[in-house]
Amino acid sequence: MDDGRMPLRVVIVDDEPLARSNLAVLLARDPAVMLVGQCGSAEEAIAAIPVLKPDLLFLDIEMPECDGFELLDRLAGAPDFAIVFVTAHNQFALRAFEVGALDYLLKPFDDQRFERVLARVKERLGTADGARRFIIKNGSTLDVVKFADIDWIEASDYYSTLHVGGRMHMLRRSLSNLELLLSGQGFCRVHRSTIVNLDRIRALEIREDGEYEIVLRSAQRLRISRRYRKPILERLESASAERCNSSGGV
Repeated sequence: MDDGRMPLRVVIVDDEPLARSNLAVLLARDPAVMLVGQCGSAEEAIAAIPVLKPDLLFLDIEMPECDGFELLDRLAGAPDFAIVFVTAHNQFALRAFEVGALDYLLKPFDDQRFERVLARVKERLGTADGARRFIIKNGSTLDVVKFADIDWIEASDYYSTLHVGGRMHMLRRSLSNLELLLSGQGFCRVHRSTIVNLDRIRALEIREDGEYEIVLRSAQRLRISRRYRKPILERLESASAERCNSSGGV
């Protein structure tokens, strides 16, 4: 997108080639959407989704060998993407919403119906402001967490815990993956198990043992390991210089 906003990453999962093609044509009309993958089976989707990391999945329900609900069950942990089920049978609607689907497209559907669904999904996900965000399944609801709202992140085995104000969100991504994703978004790794939002740092303190600690605005203290001390200090000095220049200081 030429306005600097991040497009909505979409994957289509449907065993019918014509159905995938029709959805792809409709999605191509929206510049706020990027179709990053098409899968013709559940097995293909299970392999591709962790790599493609979609924000939104258009998912057929009735597929050979493994249906859409089974596909979600076989993905490890709660999905961190939104779901729109696409099916020719309306008897699955209740179950679709029970597993957290944002909407339900009943085949055959016309262009207007599709456009209404896509507009509603984009509104629910809050993509109009162009901010980057995580979509996290929480029971039967989806939590939308903007990158800028995160205070800090800690490693939790194969998951990561996002600390946002007084709330915590479990995300099925490793800390190394998040470090790469957030490197240009104002975040910095300060420990092998910790990433911090630079805008949330209130102070740096040196302990009696010579180790450095970050003090966040929330009063949370986070240790800086020696490996990451120089990078975080350089990032903070750079951010301070940029703020000074933008405010007209010397």
